[in-house]
Amino acid sequence: MTHAPTTHAPMLGAGVIVPGPDGTVLIGRRTTAGEPPTWSLPGGKVDPGESFEQTAARELAEETGIVLPAGAMRVLAVLLDHDLGRPRLTAAVLAPPSDAPAVVLEPHSCAGWERVPVGELPEPMFLPSAMVLGRWLADYAAPEGGFVYPVRHGS
Repeated sequence: MTHAPTTHAPMLGAGVIVPGPDGTVLIGRRTTAGEPPTWSLPGGKVDPGESFEQTAARELAEETGIVLPAGAMRVLAVLLDHDLGRPRLTAAVLAPPSDAPAVVLEPHSCAGWERVPVGELPEPMFLPSAMVLGRWLADYAAPEGGFVYPVRHGS
């Protein structure tokens, strides 16, 4: 069986869960040009040579100014969706708890960061972020669709 060549390369990224010690999670008001406003976790695209954990640490620092070591990040699952008409692979990455102040370092894509109680997450949520939150929070109603590949830790 042959398949037509893909015209768009897959997107690879990481969504970063930054829990607060007080039962909150860090989310931002996503304002990316050409997209409807949504809420989003910190995160972004994988750079050449990076692991998902390195991507998570770099993107978190670039977007919020919060510096946490890549070695303290843990991949919970890899998520696959085709919402944009091409494959998008997102790692759900759990950062260690932090209440460090978050600042807007990319104002072209984020209007502000907030720490929101996990039981009061706002809508609409950016699809990859919603999928990531669904892997972390057992009672979060993540959207249907896409594929989930949980990561096992240890032996």
